[in-house]
Amino acid sequence: MNLPDMQSAKSRNKERVEFIYSTPIVNNEFNGKKYFIRTYGCQMNVHDSEEIAGLLENIGFESVESEEVADIIILNTCAIRENAHDKVFGFLGRCKHLKELKPDIKIIVCGCMAQEKSVVDEIMSKHKYIDLVFGTHNIHELPNYLMNLTGGLNIEVKSNEGNVFEIGENFKRDSKYVAWVNIMYGCDKFCTYCIVPYTRGKERSRKSKDILKEVECLKMKGYKEVTLLGQNVNAYGNDLEDDLNFAALLEAVAKTGIERIRFVTSHPWNFTDEMIDIIAKYDNIMPYIHLPLQSGSDRILKLMGRRYTKAEYLSLYEKLKSKIKNVAITTDIIVGFPNETEEDFNETLSVVEECKYDGAFTFIYSPREGTPAAKMEDSIPMNVKEERLQKLNEIVNKYSNMNNQKYLNTKQKVLLVGTSEKDNNKLYGYTETMKLVNVDCDKNLVGNIVDVTITEAKSFSLDGIVE
Repeated sequence: MNLPDMQSAKSRNKERVEFIYSTPIVNNEFNGKKYFIRTYGCQMNVHDSEEIAGLLENIGFESVESEEVADIIILNTCAIRENAHDKVFGFLGRCKHLKELKPDIKIIVCGCMAQEKSVVDEIMSKHKYIDLVFGTHNIHELPNYLMNLTGGLNIEVKSNEGNVFEIGENFKRDSKYVAWVNIMYGCDKFCTYCIVPYTRGKERSRKSKDILKEVECLKMKGYKEVTLLGQNVNAYGNDLEDDLNFAALLEAVAKTGIERIRFVTSHPWNFTDEMIDIIAKYDNIMPYIHLPLQSGSDRILKLMGRRYTKAEYLSLYEKLKSKIKNVAITTDIIVGFPNETEEDFNETLSVVEECKYDGAFTFIYSPREGTPAAKMEDSIPMNVKEERLQKLNEIVNKYSNMNNQKYLNTKQKVLLVGTSEKDNNKLYGYTETMKLVNVDCDKNLVGNIVDVTITEAKSFSLDGIVE
């Protein structure tokens, strides 16, 4: 597989400015004020919300579980799919009603949707009760925005995509045991269906010393697992002079001795043999890879701008399977891309049959305004797309169940992270291969990695006991 032009990426980002934000802003007017955040979208959005929460609590805000008792409501939005847009504006209707009852409440929209001009135009014309809109590139400025908030709608959407912001440990992390560690921002791939390069900007990597410092700090605090996070995580370092590439960074993180390391999301085009060797070498790098396919048709892959062929993808898949012991591989698949034929769809099914994935996130193609694919003629009826999705899911679920059955009556190391949603008497956690396990055990074991005997295997989860 061809590797990207490293030098061009470095020269593009030569003007990058770094900004360190670590000192809390003191402002007594916010002491005791309450905030509520609703997050939509991917892991990056979840981690952004952790940053937003940390920034708010640094200036006196307190978290609440209900928007009804909040002084500010923040919607951290996703622009990937149309239904996310619909959900956001549906919830904004609820916020408008609350604003009518409590005029002093502040309604804030941020995240990827805030970077879309069409969304900002829609807010300006139809949703003027919103107090503040800010984008993905200026989260760190939220405290200043709140202290200088004027009446009416405030738009603070910027495109500082050359900047990398370090905010130290000013996160309010959702867990005490597992943590997201952002290693880069943005994406340079420009897949024709994807809005991310337009909302998140070009690829910008954090310096490895800052990433390693964060991991060391998390380890000292008792965290057991970190997930290295990026829109295209294995492109890390392409824009840096005299720093590590992703394989070297992965090895450096492994050498910190933290017990578990994961990473998402990787692009097949950037997945190198060096990376595979490092994953196979270190026991604390978990044998779980999320490797998006999107389509098994070379024609559709080319239209999508994915930069690899079906044969290249399958070659990489076989390398991962042969070199990484007990590796579990999941994927993303889109059906109904403009002008996808039945033959194209069957090519996708053939890859699924060959790879027998541990799981897959499957979607009907959703056009996003501003992307090249949105301009393509789409002649596929929705009922055909839905039939294809159903057929795909049946095959995906068959192999998910088959792979889970292999765990039955085996002993697995499980990191217990909380109380099971389905049974308050059980804890839940994840195996090294990212299998969800509901465990019958003492609740005092939460936060520990324990040996669990798997007693039942289902399509999407396992049950087990600690003996």
